[in-house]
Amino acid sequence: MATKILIPKLHPREHTFPDPRHASEEGLLAWGGDLSSSRLLRAYEQGIFPWFNEGDPLLWWSPDPRLILYPSAVKISKSLAKSLKHFEIRYDTCFETVMRQCWQTRLQKGQNSWISEALIEAFCDLHVKGFAHSVETFLDGALVGGLYGLHLGGMFCGESMFSTQRDASKVALVALCRKIDALGGDFIDCQLPTDHLKSLGAVEIRREIFLGFVRETLKKKTTQAWNNPASSESLEALKL
Repeated sequence: MATKILIPKLHPREHTFPDPRHASEEGLLAWGGDLSSSRLLRAYEQGIFPWFNEGDPLLWWSPDPRLILYPSAVKISKSLAKSLKHFEIRYDTCFETVMRQCWQTRLQKGQNSWISEALIEAFCDLHVKGFAHSVETFLDGALVGGLYGLHLGGMFCGESMFSTQRDASKVALVALCRKIDALGGDFIDCQLPTDHLKSLGAVEIRREIFLGFVRETLKKKTTQAWNNPASSESLEALKL
């Protein structure tokens, strides 16, 4: 007989979380609370992230295994290497737009999305405070791909990406790897295992090891300014 696990509800005015090691077999740790920027920071600092369908209860996760990508280990195929030459990379020039594009792209594909107005508001607040960043891919002056997430210590917690042109999101990921590596970062948290991210070099590790990585990398000072004011770089400048 399967053992039932009682998933705790978060107190609406307290930002404490259960120990991530006590998550369910699927990785579900808690439910409830809110999407305030302060709660989000507390969650990511403990290896926890929100993931739920819009309109459903707010769920918090810490899965086992965890997928991470070491910046220097990103795999660049011959076709992707050719694509890199055609795009311009910018950072933090249109953060909210990138979030909304990630949201709309999923909806257009008929997929559920955890991105909501409340989440956008919270991440935009974290962006203003220097914790949340976007990597943007431009082609002929138009935004065609990108990704966003949180930069804490030596880790970047990747949230979502979108692409309207072939390889545009992959190019953004490669640029992110080079940026985090240049800033002395350790790894990119890709959260849940996917074949797509594994093909780009991401690897699975046990949650216990991941949580240890998080504790160590948070000892580093977070680089909150990614060449602010808003900047752009060619892929050649990133030495790809």
